[in-house]
Amino acid sequence: MAFNFPIILLSALVPMIVGAIWYNPKVLGNAWMAAAEMTEDKIKGANMAIIFGLAYVFAVLIGIEITFVVIHQNHLDSMFFDALQNHDPEITDLVNKVRELSKHNHRTFGHGAFHGGIAGVLFALPVLGTNALFERKGFKYIAINGLYWIVSLALMGGVICQLS
Repeated sequence: MAFNFPIILLSALVPMIVGAIWYNPKVLGNAWMAAAEMTEDKIKGANMAIIFGLAYVFAVLIGIEITFVVIHQNHLDSMFFDALQNHDPEITDLVNKVRELSKHNHRTFGHGAFHGGIAGVLFALPVLGTNALFERKGFKYIAINGLYWIVSLALMGGVICQLS
């Protein structure tokens, strides 16, 4: 299984960097504040160290999951999990051979970005959109935050797939 924790930790910086640009008042920050019903007083009253610290931890968790989405070689172990756990020599040899033959297949930034973006559209956007609907947030709120996560997940997927 291709888990590269330094790369996952690096990829977890992506949402922070994208967010610094995306939510900047000169980009979408003012529109987001209006859509989120956020005020300067609410922002000033927050413990930003805790917010950014937890946001980074959550991004690490997302990076772990995105690794399974963008690196197809990880699925090989899940297909043969029982046989590998039982140390079946025939299956173990087969899996090792397939791992070696396919270790570089589909391991590009573009491929990872494609699958990360799809995860954003098919997972992050529906989760965020559902919460926003029950919170009575409007389309603009869903669009700003949903597109942020689509872009962030695409970039995270690209980084993880290319560098792992």
